[in-house]
Amino acid sequence: MQQLSGMDNLFIQVERQGLPQHIGGVGIFDPSTAAGGKVRFKDIVDLFASRSHLSPIFRRKLVDVPFGLDRPYWVEDQEFDPEFHVRHIALPQPGDWRQLCILTARIHARPLDLSRPLWEAYVIEGLNNVEGVPAGSFALLTKIHHSVMDGVSGMQFYGALMDATPAPRSVEPTPQVLERIPSNAELFTKAYINNLRKPKQVLQFLKEVLGSRARLKSGREQHSFHELGDIPKTRFQGKISKSRVVDAVQFDFAHFRAIKNRIAGATINDVALTVVAGAMRAYLDSKGELPEESLVAGCPVDVREDGERDADGNMVGYMYISMRTDIADPLQRLAAVHDESVSAKAYLTAFGPRTGIHLLDTVPSGIMTLALRAASITGLSDASVTNNTVVTNVPGAGTSYYLAGARSVRQMSLGTLLPNVGLFQTITSQVLDNKGTLFISFVACREMLPDPAFYAQCLRDSFAALHRAARAKPVKQGKTSKKRRR
Repeated sequence: MQQLSGMDNLFIQVERQGLPQHIGGVGIFDPSTAAGGKVRFKDIVDLFASRSHLSPIFRRKLVDVPFGLDRPYWVEDQEFDPEFHVRHIALPQPGDWRQLCILTARIHARPLDLSRPLWEAYVIEGLNNVEGVPAGSFALLTKIHHSVMDGVSGMQFYGALMDATPAPRSVEPTPQVLERIPSNAELFTKAYINNLRKPKQVLQFLKEVLGSRARLKSGREQHSFHELGDIPKTRFQGKISKSRVVDAVQFDFAHFRAIKNRIAGATINDVALTVVAGAMRAYLDSKGELPEESLVAGCPVDVREDGERDADGNMVGYMYISMRTDIADPLQRLAAVHDESVSAKAYLTAFGPRTGIHLLDTVPSGIMTLALRAASITGLSDASVTNNTVVTNVPGAGTSYYLAGARSVRQMSLGTLLPNVGLFQTITSQVLDNKGTLFISFVACREMLPDPAFYAQCLRDSFAALHRAARAKPVKQGKTSKKRRR
């Protein structure tokens, strides 16, 4: 039995206020590489069943402490049934990319059953007209609750299922040890003991905050980072509806590498964020809604230490990066975004990458629940703007991989929407046919972004403009950011 961390519990409590908090993805697989040239649904169910012991995500479920007196616990589900979690559907005709995105959005919009292990998988057949995908391919759509994993720990979940060759590896079964679900009396006792420790945790956290304040003061004096100004409110801020849209755009990784080399010190993430900034700029401008102030991206950052690489759950800090949507020239914007990224990293280091995690661990679960409920009822959760979108980088596979012998040919990541942030964008790279590929995927509230195909085109156009600019002219580098208030 393992207790949820404060951050893991936050995702559960946000879900219980009506906003689903699962993440996931869609992988498209070509079965021609499998034995006999085909993969049956039963083969995939058997794969999940035979490898469910390789990651705790597959079998564990929530047990709540009565009256919310403490954070919930994970326990092994004594009635775990792979056939409930792995489902089989067919894509409606004509079986093209648009139909796949529509079906994915509908499935992704539905919440998970919090009484069972918090994941689902859908085998989708009928992908007969997806451009660039071999006929007869199928998709695997996964949904995993964010309380269970982040982008890094999710590699353990997917690594359990995937193989490096078409021949599935042999996995030794492990005897399942069923946990006894604790009684209410035992949970009350644990909650009582944990709450007795809270004053000491608060004192430790206050010491951490004092150190954070000192580092921030020193950083300001040394001009180590820029200060963010007022963050504009856009159509992506407000109450999130129950409907979703999704799409993904594929790029040549080599082009991103060539572009980043035009700016000293720039990274692939800087280039991708610049592309996203250009797309959001064009999209909002087409609606007559482009603000004068720059949009800001919230970017999750893995804060695991060396000994925590295999740790499950969530260990993320947040950087807030000005996207410099106030700059029209794409190459000048890239230089500015790189400058802002360096600044945001310096600010996070001064603030303390794990300070937010420790805060959530310190706040009693009941107080967190009441605060979220009050914010939802009063509308406070929709009033404050900390960022206009989330942009995250999810680690991709460095080589081709296989599911039950079928080769991966395309992927799309699925993020979760947060209160007052109705657009989530994911950057993922993958090697396909010995060629590097970069995907930018997005999930959005349908009321805020009713035309996903147009936004996908904005991403393509933004990249094309940046690529042309990078090949055409030199760029002047220097400090492009004004002093702003954070």
